[in-house]
Amino acid sequence: MISQIHQDFQPHTPHRFGVVIVTYYSAEVIGSCLEALQNSNYRVVVVDNGSADATAALAAHYPVHVLANATNRGFAAAANQGFRALQEDLILLMNPDVILTGNLHQLIPGFTNPQTAVVAAPLLCPTGLPQTQFQFRRLPSPATLLFETLGVNRLFPSNPINRRYRYLDRDWDMPCEVEQPAGAFLLVRRQAWEEAGGFDEEFYPLWFEDVDFCQRLVRQGWSIQYLPVPLGIHAGGHSVRDLEPPVRQLYWYRSLLRYGDKHYPVFWVRLLALSVVVALAAKAFIMTIQLGNQGNPAKLFPAARLALHTLIQGRLPVAGSSVT
Repeated sequence: MISQIHQDFQPHTPHRFGVVIVTYYSAEVIGSCLEALQNSNYRVVVVDNGSADATAALAAHYPVHVLANATNRGFAAAANQGFRALQEDLILLMNPDVILTGNLHQLIPGFTNPQTAVVAAPLLCPTGLPQTQFQFRRLPSPATLLFETLGVNRLFPSNPINRRYRYLDRDWDMPCEVEQPAGAFLLVRRQAWEEAGGFDEEFYPLWFEDVDFCQRLVRQGWSIQYLPVPLGIHAGGHSVRDLEPPVRQLYWYRSLLRYGDKHYPVFWVRLLALSVVVALAAKAFIMTIQLGNQGNPAKLFPAARLALHTLIQGRLPVAGSSVT
């Protein structure tokens, strides 16, 4: 069930830009986000994923269209809702903890090529430092995800696979083509979103839906451009920081395996699943050593069962399976 706030929202004459903001327990940040959009001429849609706090009510104080879902439909599904509610040719997908500080018209030059699907710009930390290592990565190879899962990239960040993955060889002061900007700030050509079939809603509730979207765009011949024009300040992580680590890990591993299952041969899917099992076993061991009787490795079992099933079957369990 979806409740709609601001029923006077009419998709009559499209503006040049639309904005989609997906919220989930975002009451502490949504006001600042929407305040920064007050003087723009952008049509804004806020899609709230069943927040029990005041997120939807606070958003309704602004001249935006609010779609309030009764439950958490996941980031991908909510983003698709927002895109469908707009008619604009260019739609910015933006996190609620981003404060827009510039004008989206500055990104228009990035769409000169009709095959450009997405233009991204750097976000800044509240301290003023750029977030390029968070925002921009190359599309992951199986080896990349193995290194991520096993912690190799964290322990040895200068390894060649991680350097390539995180664009550590890139000069971010120059415009360039990129492969996978984060979904926190994406200006998307509607036509490209439609041709790609939107975001894959099987990535639930979050993670890797933006990676998959970019992967599909690139395979269809679209390009993704970067312009060195800082347009926003991004706090980061507000929607997941309250998740318990075992729950966060379950979501991340499930989406990682979903991505592998969708884009890699079975051999690599099984190897990724094995790496998840090894990583979880190491986490359980560390938890037991550090916390003793206070630790509860059983909280990791849902993620372990999922990975073991994928390892044995060579495929991720279908949505709704009792495995998860």
